[in-house]
Amino acid sequence: MDLIFRGAQVVDGDGGPGYRADVGVSEGRIAEIADAGTLSGRRRIDADGLVLAPGFVDMHAHSDLRLLTEPDHTAKVSQGVTLEVIGQDGLSYAPVDDSTLGTLRTQLAGWNDDPAGFDWNWRSVSEYLDRLDTGIATNAAYLVPQGTLRLLCAGYEDRPVTEAELDRMREVLADSLAQGAFGMSSGLTYTPGMYADTAELTALCEVVAAHGGFYSPHHRSYGAGALAAYEEMIEVCRASGCSLHLAHATMNFGVNAGRAGDLLSMLDAALDDGCDITLDSYPYLPGSTSLHALLPSWAMAGGVAATLERLRDPAQRRRIREVLEVEGSDGCHGVPVDWSTIEVNGVREADHAHLVGRSIAESARAAGAEPTEFYFDVLIGEQLGASCLMHVGHEDNVRAIMRHRTHTAGSDGLLVGARPHPRAWGTFPRYLGHYVRELGVLGLEECVRNMTSRPADRLGLTDRGRVREGHVADLVLFEPETVRDTATFDEPRQQAVGIPHVSVNGVSVIEDGRRTDALPGRALRRSRNQ
Repeated sequence: MDLIFRGAQVVDGDGGPGYRADVGVSEGRIAEIADAGTLSGRRRIDADGLVLAPGFVDMHAHSDLRLLTEPDHTAKVSQGVTLEVIGQDGLSYAPVDDSTLGTLRTQLAGWNDDPAGFDWNWRSVSEYLDRLDTGIATNAAYLVPQGTLRLLCAGYEDRPVTEAELDRMREVLADSLAQGAFGMSSGLTYTPGMYADTAELTALCEVVAAHGGFYSPHHRSYGAGALAAYEEMIEVCRASGCSLHLAHATMNFGVNAGRAGDLLSMLDAALDDGCDITLDSYPYLPGSTSLHALLPSWAMAGGVAATLERLRDPAQRRRIREVLEVEGSDGCHGVPVDWSTIEVNGVREADHAHLVGRSIAESARAAGAEPTEFYFDVLIGEQLGASCLMHVGHEDNVRAIMRHRTHTAGSDGLLVGARPHPRAWGTFPRYLGHYVRELGVLGLEECVRNMTSRPADRLGLTDRGRVREGHVADLVLFEPETVRDTATFDEPRQQAVGIPHVSVNGVSVIEDGRRTDALPGRALRRSRNQ
């Protein structure tokens, strides 16, 4: 055999008690599991006192470009992540045409950057997956982004789609699913995807269901309208027959303090009624997104240029300000904005570097400006390219949701900017260190299940997500007494400790806690289930 993990405490991903064993890997797969001390092979790792688990699955990743532009990808592989689900929040870079791609590159700069000289040599989903196959650190599964789909087929206007446009969207969606996508995502607080009504989403989800995929929405509100937004997604699931995976499921802002139980009761009722629902969450309180995402949807109609024109117009600024401060914009989840909770964490312009790590309220006060007007000026100066943290979460909600029977882990990590959210580097070790070892919110075996077999089952992967003979050797070895995240909001790009070894497709990407130069990951395709 190529590699033996000798004497490991195997936590196999199914949720049962761990057991001590040797695990042998050959030709990229788990070849044999045997009594400790009995296997031999070309290379051996002494795993006594360490846990061997399936590689972790990041069910909500934003590595769409970073996998290609920074192939080292230490942020994820050093956490034990061996598979990422990308194409999230309804916005990514396939399927596109030349015009759509140009719009998306600008709109998504705060999430992914827009790297100079990058070769955008794909337009379809299959071409993008082929590009990933040229060499990446982790495996990747792609979701068709509903906002990108709408932009491609119907433009950037705030209006219902025509029957012909909807037919075209369904056709392109079906083609993209046939090319290997695992389902469809939405970002229903982001334009243009948020312009879709329930009937449009249901019609698209019928296509997803017909291809055996799942729907993963960032729904319309995590604030004032959160429960109604969750209920809408459940109704889409019922009406379309499509499986549902709720992205970064949580209840945020002051209006939802202590209300996770209301959400979980709703989900349990739907599950008991036969709906197929799972969810993911990250183990932190602040959220992270583009700074312009707080704007009302009508202010974003027509795309970036039209948005900037509105922000320069005094009358439009007054109108937008009223919505942000008094009514609560749909982009800010129906809650009047509190600028003390909105922290700039990434900018593209050097003149704005001093804003990073400070709230809009703090920076506006230092500049002698009114916060909302200051916010508008930053957006204009950044050409909408800045990102932010939103300090709006509640610890009791986070803990309750991670205990749910359908829970999986997703980092939602943005990897660009001066101070990206530390969840990009710390989500998985934070679950294991803080919420398992320190707080006991989850047991070790259940936490590993949340991060391995349950997401693999959602993706329909029959040979990943478990330590089992014949399965692909996506594996992580960690020290249960020391594993922890070290990434902080001040220093977010810090590697976790206590994870000495990670294998992707049987190839070591972390050895003795250090990144190797291997790029064994590839694009998984739904049609092949591998």
